This record gives sequence, C-alpha cells and structure tokens, in this order.
Amino acid sequence: MLGHVDHGKTSLLDKIRGSTVIEGEAGAITQHIGATAVPLDVVGEVAGSLVDPTEFDLPGLLFIDTPGHHSFTTLRSRGGALADIAILVVDVNDGFQPQTEEAIKILADSETPFVVAANKVDTIPGWQVTEDAPIQQTLEAQSDRVEQQFNEKLYEIIGELSDAGFTSDFYWRVQDFRSNVGVVPVSAMTGEGIPDLLAVLMGLAQRYMKEDMEIDVTGPGAGTVLEVKEERGFGTTLDVILYDGTVRADDTVVVGGVNGPIVTDVRALLKPRPLAEIRTESRFEKVDEIAAAAGVKIAAPDLDDAIAGAPVRVVRNRDLDDVIADVQAELAEVAVDTGEEGVVVKADTLGSLEAMANALDEAEIPMMRAEVGDIAPRDVAMATTVEEEEYRAILGFNVDVLGDAADRAEQDDVEVFESDVIYQLVEEYEGFVEEIERRQKEAVFENVMRPARFRVLEDHVFRQSDPAVVGVEVLSGTLRRNTPVGYFDGNEMERVGVVKGIQDQGEDVDEVRAGNEVAVSIDGPTVGRDINEGDELWVDLPEKHAKVLEQELLEEIPMDEREALHQFLETQRKRDPFWGK
Repeated sequence: MLGHVDHGKTSLLDKIRGSTVIEGEAGAITQHIGATAVPLDVVGEVAGSLVDPTEFDLPGLLFIDTPGHHSFTTLRSRGGALADIAILVVDVNDGFQPQTEEAIKILADSETPFVVAANKVDTIPGWQVTEDAPIQQTLEAQSDRVEQQFNEKLYEIIGELSDAGFTSDFYWRVQDFRSNVGVVPVSAMTGEGIPDLLAVLMGLAQRYMKEDMEIDVTGPGAGTVLEVKEERGFGTTLDVILYDGTVRADDTVVVGGVNGPIVTDVRALLKPRPLAEIRTESRFEKVDEIAAAAGVKIAAPDLDDAIAGAPVRVVRNRDLDDVIADVQAELAEVAVDTGEEGVVVKADTLGSLEAMANALDEAEIPMMRAEVGDIAPRDVAMATTVEEEEYRAILGFNVDVLGDAADRAEQDDVEVFESDVIYQLVEEYEGFVEEIERRQKEAVFENVMRPARFRVLEDHVFRQSDPAVVGVEVLSGTLRRNTPVGYFDGNEMERVGVVKGIQDQGEDVDEVRAGNEVAVSIDGPTVGRDINEGDELWVDLPEKHAKVLEQELLEEIPMDEREALHQFLETQRKRDPFWGK
C-alpha cells in the first residue's frame, strides 16, 4: 500500500485484518513477519457475493505491511518490483498530495499494476453508514445530495490520475484493467468498499497475472530483505519477504551486503506467535521450514552488513559461486553512477537509494558517493574534499545523523539535509544552491564595473580642471564613483579621466541611476579642451567586466543598463568583432 501520510494506509490494512478475523476462525488470517496473509476462503467471506472462491486458483493475498512508499521501492525481485500489485490510497477530501504524486511516479517507473483506494468516503457530510457493505450497495442508501458530492470528489481523483498520465474510472465501469486504473471507493473506518477492494485485487491477479505469479514452492528460496534488525537473543536478524521456493532452518543463504554478498548459515527461522499466544515470553516461534509467499525472520551469523532491499538466496543443491554471482548481479542493478564531484547521498535501503539517485539525475544534481546507511563522520570528511561550495552537502533519506557527524558537519561547513520525502530533499538542496548562486552573483556584482552613458549639461561647468566639476544627466545605466570614463572617437574609446565624486543636491553619493541629473568631479580632463558642454561620455568598461556582464549578469541588470551595455559592445565590436566574447 502506498500513499500520502495520513491518507489511511495503516488503518485500511488494520481494517482488512480486523474484518477478516471472523468469529470462530480466529486463526484464518496469519500474521507473518512484515506481512499479513489473507487466505482465499476468508477473502470469499468478506467479499460475500463479489467473490466466488470456486472460481479462483490463487491461495489468497499477502499484504506487505510497509507504511510509506519509500519501502515499496526497496521491495524488488529480479530487477522489478516485488509486489505483483499495489494499492494507492488517496483521501477523497485531500486528493493528490506531494507523496501521492511521488508514489504514482514510483509505480510508473516500476511498471507495477495498481488500483486506487479512494478512502474516507464516510466523511462526506450526510453519509449513511452500512458497515462492511459493498460500495454500490451502500451508495443506494445515500441521498441524491450525498451521491452528488461523492461523484464530485471521485471525479476529482480521476482527473488527477489523468493529469498523471493514467486513464481511470470507478472500478465497476472498467472494461480492461490493463489499460485503465480501477478506482475503488472505501472507508477504512466503516469497512464499506473493503469487499470490493479484495474482489478487485483477486480478480486482477487471477485474470492478468496468474502466469507471472507461478512459483516453485519446493525449490531453493528467493526473497528480499525488508529490514535488518537487532533481536534480543538472536543478534542481527533479517526480516525477509520470501517470494519463491522454501527456506529451511539448516540452509546456507547468500545475502546482499554493504561490501558485497554475505554467505551464512540459517540458525533459526522465526514467525510471530498466533494472537492467542502473544503473551508468552517470546514473541516468535521457531519453524523448520517456510514456503513462499511469506514473511519470515531469519537469524544467522555475520548479518551486520546486510542491506535492506537486498536479495536473499538459498544455496541448497546449487553451486555457491553461481548463487553469489546471482546476488551480485542483482545488487549491480541498483548501482548508482557517481562522479568526481557532487553531493554525498545516504538512504535507508537499496530501493530508496535508487529512487533518490533517479530523482537527483532528473534534477541534474551530480553525486560523488551514494550508499545505504546513517550519516557518519566519514561522509562529512568525503563532502569536504569537493572544490565547489554547492557540493559540500549530504542528502540523507530516512536515515539518522550520528552525533559526531553532526558536530563535524557544523565545524567543516558541510550542509546536511534530512527528510523522508524525496522531492523535499531535492527541493531543499536546490534552494540551498540558489542561495549560494545568489550570494556569488552579489559578490561579483559588487566588484564588476557597471555600464553607463551620460551627457555634460550646458551652462553647468562649476570648475574647468583639477578636477573638472560639471553637471551631467545620466542617460542610461549606473554611474559610480572611481570609474574611468571617456568618449567614442569613431569606434575608438578615448579615455579622458576618472569620476572621483558624485553630488546629488549637495549630498555625496556613491552612484547615480539613469534619469537623474547630478554634479560630478572628473580627474583628468580640462573642460573646453578635452571635453565640452553637450558631450556624451561613457563608462570605459574593461573587456573582462563587459564579458561577465553579458554572459552571467545580463538578467540581473535593469533594461536601460542592458541597453547601455549593448551599445557599448556594438561600438567596440565594429573595431574588433571578438571584443568581450
């Protein structure tokens, strides 16, 4: 199940669990490690008239209990998504939220079929509840006004799916689920629509996926690590979703690890005790063997470096080197391209690391290192080796920052970004880069000479020389103190002196903008010999400054200043076509 936070993923799964623990059949639904198995007869009971168990070959449904869609990206098998089908949960009141869009993107990238559970229909004002009923039955009990609101909310979701590139409709109107997404209205609180959801999942699986889902239950097991956990009495253990074959308590297994495949022997296979026995000392019971599809906890030595999202393979009667090669090949599929320069990326699982890498690639943000695990001092040390200030950053997805790493990052001016939403991490980092660029531009701006064109006013000569003091009108650009000025003789710039002071109504100022008249003192020329009343003068821009202005700062300067720059460059380039390029 995927979807935005608070849209009801967990409560929907709880409702499916709860409604399937039927009187007298308390053991019908089995709790696995990280998964819930709902057998076919229970699905039939909950779905009532919507499902006829005799029409199905499937044993039932295994729901993987991973709240949060980043976990979904971790659940890989043979290069694809581990889940055969996904449920995208959307709150009918909120519609698509950022995480919904991120989840949709993940589903599209992994090509996983999905249905939409439009949750919280019971919150529509005036809704009449019919507990656990199929949705069309409960719809008949609603007033016209409620049904109209229901339709409006659902069509908004259908519209948002369309914007995301998917055609969809109420599930009972969908003819071909391969080309259209079925939308199932549900309530995790009242159970309304849950029969429909189970019926759609079963129907989809039976009709379109049967061949893809056939497995060899007797062969050596294949699974994916959901979590690496410390467990009292067992040390480091793996929570594994087994999707093919069996695993036995004496098998040798190969697991993907930080530094490559780990070969180890199973010490114990554990599954949760039934609800009735949960009060006993141990939460788990040992089993000798478990067959797919199932969630199981594997206790074995040397698992400290195992990675969430990595493959697990039982060796049994196969050549060990072949199995190691298989695991290596699957790990290589999620290898992330890194370069000499770039940010450091840390993520909680292989799958989320891959999702992060894809998002950064799309945003054209290079990576220097990308690994699974918490942010440690060595990551900070790595980030300090880059030359570009914008790459002195670590992006951590769903991981912790170890205490000494946080201190070191502060000392070494390394920016650390943390989030459990990928797009937020990317956005925050992009904001950080924009701020750096803004500061750099400001610094350049401070030090670059600005273009200006100005005219010496008639009858405004206050002093002829040493320095000449004259009234001027700034025609375009920004005239600053301590800038060289001159005039064009044909296409040649003749420098006449340097503006030493600017006075605006008796006040000394550092600069003056176009449209203003001021008095300026110019060191160098004599009025009447070197310059005259009515002359048009220019700031004599150095070639390097003109180039920076044209190539890097053009968008930052006012229109009149751009005009002054273009005229200046045009005249210079009549003499030398490559001037300032």
